[in-house]
Amino acid sequence: MKSSRLLSVLLLLQTRGRMTAAQLAQELEVSVRTVYRDVDALHAAGVPLYGDAGHSGGYQLLAGYRTRLTGLSAGEAEALFLSGIPGPAAELGLGSALANAQLKLRAALPPELRAQAERMQSRFHLDAPGWYAEDDDVPHLPQVADAVWHSRVLDVRYRRWKAPTDVDRRLEPYGLVLKAGRWYLVAGPGPYTYRVDQILELTVLDEEFRPPEDFDLVGYWQRYQADFHARLHQGEALVRLAPGAASRLTGAAARALAATGTPEPDGWTRATLPIESLDHAHGAFLALGTDVEVLGPPELRSRLAETSRTLADRYASA
Repeated sequence: MKSSRLLSVLLLLQTRGRMTAAQLAQELEVSVRTVYRDVDALHAAGVPLYGDAGHSGGYQLLAGYRTRLTGLSAGEAEALFLSGIPGPAAELGLGSALANAQLKLRAALPPELRAQAERMQSRFHLDAPGWYAEDDDVPHLPQVADAVWHSRVLDVRYRRWKAPTDVDRRLEPYGLVLKAGRWYLVAGPGPYTYRVDQILELTVLDEEFRPPEDFDLVGYWQRYQADFHARLHQGEALVRLAPGAASRLTGAAARALAATGTPEPDGWTRATLPIESLDHAHGAFLALGTDVEVLGPPELRSRLAETSRTLADRYASA
């Protein structure tokens, strides 16, 4: 609706300051021509809005002008309460701040929206980590978050998986990401990704830095995940799966089974599944027991055969 879009233009300029017509169009997913018409409509309504031409130009509200109209819909109010996840906020040292913010928002809402938002909060609870994942001990998280916010350089002692395991790093913290209950720090130079729970020691330096102007945390994380998954499965295994084994496969293996699985006369299914490494595949296929036969690669089949013989001998002697 046009009225909703006009309000969005007004709030964008109020919160972000100067914005070009192209930036507004991209944000609102409309044409630049539509933005021009919306700006004219706001002018006609008496909103003190002006524009500057040129490369550094754009639209801007007169200094000091603010609207108290937020126009929250029921869905928007519900989403705000649903997005307030107490666990991560507490880990960042913002638990009480989140509670206070929700209290103020609740008090400002009309009664009907307040009731809907409270019902949403009482019926939905977000708990991101998996069942079998233990909570990470992240004692340095509040300091890291404060350094991210204030663009302060960090000196850290960091534990990585390869030798030498404990290394010293000077980091420029660009941003924090919470993935499946685990905190990751994206930091320069690089940038590179670090697990916050693997920071052994930390010193916040009295030294500021400026992140690269073109750095985008969301874009970086999306590329990082894509690269991680591309490097995760470096090989393939040709297997035969017994009926019912498909329900025990997850992730990339389940998708590959659906894409490459070919039924055989005895009721089993032949498929090509991605594997991370011979070691990882050895353990994963052993977990399927007699419901899988690995046909290749030969090294993996030989290792599984040797393990099976060792297990047979061990239990036969017992």
